[in-house]
This record gives sequence, C-alpha cells and structure tokens, in this order.
Amino acid sequence: MIYFVFILAAVVVVISAVYLNQFGDVISKKSSLSGAAVGTFLIAGATSLPELTTSLTAVYIDNPDIAVGNMLGSNVFNLLILASMDIIYRRQRLFQKVNNKENIPSASIGLVFLLIIIFSLWMPGSIEIFGVGIEMIVIVLLYIFSMKFISGGESEQEEEELTKDYSLKAAVIGFIIASVIVFISGSALSVSGDRMAEASGLDASFVGSFLIAASTSLPELVAVYAAFRLANYNMAIGSILGSNLFNIQLLALTDLLYREGAILTSVQSSHIFIACLGLVMTLIMIFLLIRPASMRSHWRYAAPSLLMTLIYFVASYVLF
Repeated sequence: MIYFVFILAAVVVVISAVYLNQFGDVISKKSSLSGAAVGTFLIAGATSLPELTTSLTAVYIDNPDIAVGNMLGSNVFNLLILASMDIIYRRQRLFQKVNNKENIPSASIGLVFLLIIIFSLWMPGSIEIFGVGIEMIVIVLLYIFSMKFISGGESEQEEEELTKDYSLKAAVIGFIIASVIVFISGSALSVSGDRMAEASGLDASFVGSFLIAASTSLPELVAVYAAFRLANYNMAIGSILGSNLFNIQLLALTDLLYREGAILTSVQSSHIFIACLGLVMTLIMIFLLIRPASMRSHWRYAAPSLLMTLIYFVASYVLF
C-alpha cells in the first residue's frame, strides 16, 4: 500500500507541477509582476515547489536525510536529464548551439555551491548562527551577489511558445490550486518515502537522493523535453542550471526551519557522495559548454554525456 501511495503522489506532483509552471509563466507575463528578475524567480519557485514541500515535510517528520538527499539528488537528476537529452538528440549537438556565455556562470556558481556543501559535510561540525549553518548563509549571500552575472533576459521570450494562453484571473486561480495540490502531494511523497525506507530497509539518504529526487524532478524533464522539441536548446540548459541554483537556496531555507542545529551536521555521511557526484557531473557540463565545435562523429560528440549518464547509474548502484 505504501508503494502505491508513493507512486500516486509522484504522478500527482508531476502533473500539478507542470500546470504550476504554465500558470506561473502567464502571471509573470500578464501582470505588474512582469520583468526578467521577477518572472525568473516566479517560474523557478513554481518548478521547485515539489522539492520544497517534500523537504519541508521531511524536516517536520524529523528525517533530515530525506530533506537534504531530495535537494542534492534533484540537482543530480536534473543534470542527468540534460545528458540524456543530449544523447537522444546528439545529431542536433545542443551544446554547440547555445550561448555559452549565459550558461557558464550558472554552472560555475553551482560548482562553487557544491564545493561548499562537500566541505561542510566533510567537516565534523559547523559554525551556527541562530541555528543555521554558516555555510548556508555564505551560499545565500553568494547567490544574491551572483545574480547580476546570471542573464535571465532571454528566458521569458523563449518560454512564451511553451505556455498556453490563459487569462490572468484563470492563471492566478490555477496557480493557487496547483500550489495546494503540489503541497499536499509533495508532503505525501515525503511521508510515504520515509515509511517506505523503514519498511524496505532502504537507506533514507538513498530514498531521498534517488527515488524522491527523481519524482520531484520529473516536471523539469517535461519542460526540457518540450524545449528540445521546439529546438530551444538555450532555454533547456539555462532552466536546468538555474533550477539547480534555486534548489540550493531551498536547502538553506530547510536549514533555517530545521531547529535541531545545522542540517548538514545532522545527516548521514553518504550525502557527501551525492554531492561529489553532482560536482563531477557539473564539471562535465562545464566541459561541454566550453568544448570547441570540432567533433565530426555524433557518438564522439555525445561521449561526455554518455560518461555522465554512466557515472550516475554506477553511483546509484553503489549507494543502493
């Protein structure tokens, strides 16, 4: 029964999050909230709401491993989405058709965030300010400072084709309803994942990092697939890298609401392997962005993405 609840909650999260993204895009374009910065924040918040509700519920039921694993695992799964799409559409060579100057800063900042998290997980303790680890405060400050280096100007124009034409009133109502559904289903996903870990004997960090993370990242998969179908490769890469940065900020929010101390000091050491996996995959992603366009063979071009996919599944098997 608990497995049925988990699968049902995952399906509801995916469907409602896709609508949440559509409604949020309409609101950002048809209201006084329009503008690249606010629009990007609204869409990023909408897309990441499943991760947020799942992690907050995990904190509420006192399972920080699922909370941290969900955020780190979602970022890793997002990179797997890009690698998989790059392999499937290898003839289009998406990384050679995007504006690398817009995407390299996001990937580089994400790399710095992961280095900070790995160092914090490796260290035996943490300096806390009002119960929040200093590493999370540093990450938030770096994110705010780095926003001026991250371009968001083109994303709204490029996303317009993906959005259905709703009225502003309908979009607001739909956004609220979808948010409530995501909150409820995300909570059910976290609780059922916790029970599933207990019943099956699976490691809680594995459940959070792979099973729940994959479920909450499926809306990004739908959005990226739609962007690929429209040959809008710049939006596909930018949305994933931006979502990963936003997810780390949600991890900081989770730490703020976790009242047992710095959350990274309360989780299993296995999370450092998930963070290192994200670090390696991000490095490969940066290589793909800076690599010169000189590959004649389609499979030779796709080799880094194949390597990224292989690393992900090997790491999943080892942790399982």
